[in-house]
Amino acid sequence: MPNARKNISSGTPWEPVVGYCRAVRIGPYVHVAGTTATDADGKIVGEGDPQTQARQALKNIQSALEKAGATMKDVVRTRIFVTNIADWEKIGRAHGEFFRDIRPASTMVQVTALVDPKMLVEIEADAYIGE
Repeated sequence: MPNARKNISSGTPWEPVVGYCRAVRIGPYVHVAGTTATDADGKIVGEGDPQTQARQALKNIQSALEKAGATMKDVVRTRIFVTNIADWEKIGRAHGEFFRDIRPASTMVQVTALVDPKMLVEIEADAYIGE
């Protein structure tokens, strides 16, 4: 079944509580949920450093994509949520490290807060895996 749904879990304990998973693949599409700078134990990486947090979030997205059978080269759109828009350049540079040559459509917006006040950035990604 080419359009069978595949849920990709990050293994965090809050996924079943909230009712979501890290990514969903259906057919050639992969949608990665808002992803923050947490490590395998759920601890925040790069506290106080928006660029390090963006890099970690993107590494977590990369891992989810790989579990779904995709790569960063398949990403067609990202959405970046930041708690301080003044950090746009630091976060943008981290995004550029991963996507400089891929150049997906991207949006960056400031939000009032994320789930944990130590979190400075959250990133979503959508990918398309060619036929």
